Amino acid sequence: MPFVTHPATPATALSAPKQTSRKKIVSWAMWDWGTQPFNTVITTFVFSVYMTSAAFGDTNFTSQALSLAMMFGGLLVAVAAPVLGQTVDRNGHTVRVLRAMTWLLAGISASLFFVKPDPAYLWLGLGLLAVGSVISEIAGVNYNSLLPKVAGHANVGRISGFGWGMGYLGGIVVLLLIYFLFIQPEVGLFGVSGTEAMDIRVSMVVCGVWTLLFTIPTFANLHDSPQPLRRAIPGIERWQGRRPEFIWRWLAPVVASYGELANTIRRLWGISKHTVYFLLASALFRDGLAGVFAFGAVIAAGTFGFSSGEVIIFGAAANIVAGVSTIAFGLLDDWIGPKRVIMISLSTLVGMGAVIFWFHDGGKLIFWIAGLIMCLFVGPAQSASRSFLARLIPVGRSGEVFGLYATTGRVVSFLSPAFFGLAIGLGAAVTGDANTQYWGILGIALVLLAGLLVMIPVKEHHEHTPLR
Repeated sequence: MPFVTHPATPATALSAPKQTSRKKIVSWAMWDWGTQPFNTVITTFVFSVYMTSAAFGDTNFTSQALSLAMMFGGLLVAVAAPVLGQTVDRNGHTVRVLRAMTWLLAGISASLFFVKPDPAYLWLGLGLLAVGSVISEIAGVNYNSLLPKVAGHANVGRISGFGWGMGYLGGIVVLLLIYFLFIQPEVGLFGVSGTEAMDIRVSMVVCGVWTLLFTIPTFANLHDSPQPLRRAIPGIERWQGRRPEFIWRWLAPVVASYGELANTIRRLWGISKHTVYFLLASALFRDGLAGVFAFGAVIAAGTFGFSSGEVIIFGAAANIVAGVSTIAFGLLDDWIGPKRVIMISLSTLVGMGAVIFWFHDGGKLIFWIAGLIMCLFVGPAQSASRSFLARLIPVGRSGEVFGLYATTGRVVSFLSPAFFGLAIGLGAAVTGDANTQYWGILGIALVLLAGLLVMIPVKEHHEHTPLR
């Protein structure tokens, strides 16, 4: 069913009749709480810092290796998201696929236990980290597409912010839990110590168990809607039956899905160019936001000399700040509109990135101040971006549109990791210093600035041509 214009404002997925409740809203948000250990503990404050430590090699080399792994993970999402997103949208198994992806993410998290502190394990650890990031992102498509089922026009900003905020607050709880039980004590719970990095590795198992446990409410209270008629992929008949048949049996749906994606973008461009502009802008600044969390703790340790314990304490403070600000900005989102929230957030983030670069030799206090200010605005920008798009989605098209949202985001998801690594190399060439990791923040700030500039001409959501 193509997108078409309509003289009257059509019903969107947010205004469609739905049976929702506080229990469903909380159950939906619990997925963010339950899966947050992968973002907070693994990707940001503990495992990525562990992988760039001296146990695995030179700081510049391990930092660039991390950026390379995350770049390839992002490219894989860009390739897979259109096919998987459309498939789930057609068969109506959003919750079922989300459950499978969540359990797989829990398994990958726990499997990081086997990454020992030795250079021989560098690429195993980075490979698992990249695969986990792919699974996390694809699961997030399905999770986001459930937002219109639990929200309406009047409260979408508040509920989106509540979900993001729950994630950040869940992140601080699990971060403090593993810090005080395993990492900070010389001998922690169950006799775990820092020998062979056992404190870090056992923490990865805790992350996996946490994800399994706290997403139970999500899958107990949210269910797929009946889908009596499975929709075929438009244009698939052109590719079926080609030789060799055993290859095209599997390849035809993939090729047809990419063809449908191109048609969707073409139709969308003809109806609402500003929606396309928003997708492009959000692709850029969401990648920059991801880069802040992916490499922030790495910079804290490698440039500002934070110990593992200090990184975790900073991470706890960062998640409290991010969680509270995201929930608060969710209320502001419904009041002043999501675009203004995005613009305020991105402007501040670019400015604080410049502060960290120029004053990198000013000691840990500089990072504490500028880093926490950045954390105030990362969550609101992410949440407002999601609520902006949710306000535009036609009835029955949540999976398709959020799949396109993920696809456009991941098409450029290599930018932050690549620019982070390239900026480090440029810094080494310019200064001749052995450790120019702090230059990486310039690469991330540049991606955020690009998203900000593209976002400037985008109209507010209520000024876009409605889709149907």
